[in-house]
Amino acid sequence: MDDSVIVSPDWLAAHLDDPTVHVVDVRDAWEYDGIGHLPGAVNIPFDSYRNDSDVDRGTLPGAEAFADLLGDAGISEDDTIVAYDDTHGVFAARFVLTAIEYGHDDVRLLDGDFSAWNREYETTSETPDVEPTDYEPEPLEPEASPLVGYDAVEAALERDALFVDTREQDEFEEARLPGAVRFDWREVVDEESRRLKPEAALEDLLSARGITPDREIVLYCNTARRISHTYVVLNALGYEDIHFYEGSLTEWREHDGAVESGPADA
Repeated sequence: MDDSVIVSPDWLAAHLDDPTVHVVDVRDAWEYDGIGHLPGAVNIPFDSYRNDSDVDRGTLPGAEAFADLLGDAGISEDDTIVAYDDTHGVFAARFVLTAIEYGHDDVRLLDGDFSAWNREYETTSETPDVEPTDYEPEPLEPEASPLVGYDAVEAALERDALFVDTREQDEFEEARLPGAVRFDWREVVDEESRRLKPEAALEDLLSARGITPDREIVLYCNTARRISHTYVVLNALGYEDIHFYEGSLTEWREHDGAVESGPADA
């Protein structure tokens, strides 16, 4: 896999002493403080970068608010960020997507989560001393952003775009975008190791649903959390034409967009 997007625990362990590598723990503060965290990790809880302040970007926090979070954590624009959680990476992937959208060039997802790391490496309860920075965000221009809105999704339905629903079976059967295929985001995770399945296995899983690198892909769920993980994984596998429907099914139904329901080949 592309180490610019997803890195292994071994890679991170070898780079913990690098002052340009900053580890971000997105769990709740009580978990970070009470359970422990990776050495040197700072805490930026999920709720702090998940709101509706940025009216043009769904539930992203806004460029300045996100910049304040990174600056308070001692992170600069040129630093490498590695994010993790303890939920197979789904919340950390949302952090990765947010950082990408606001122009951070080198942000990565830890393969696995806190529990996976803890099986092989030490954790700590010590909070690192950080020196705040004056972080300057550079939000992506619309044409460079993976995020798409209702109008773009409506247009994609008229093309040969593949709509990928990352939710559970019952959600998919209740309502889905027309023609969508279901790919539960958790299918890429090995439950025993808590890390991603081997690359060949991932490619087989995806191709079995018609999710191949030559297709234009539009990802959605309910509120754009779960698709963050799938987006990062596809990115790591070399997929390039990936669109991220930030409003997801919630926005689609608010606009009375057409949906399908009932059992389907999922």
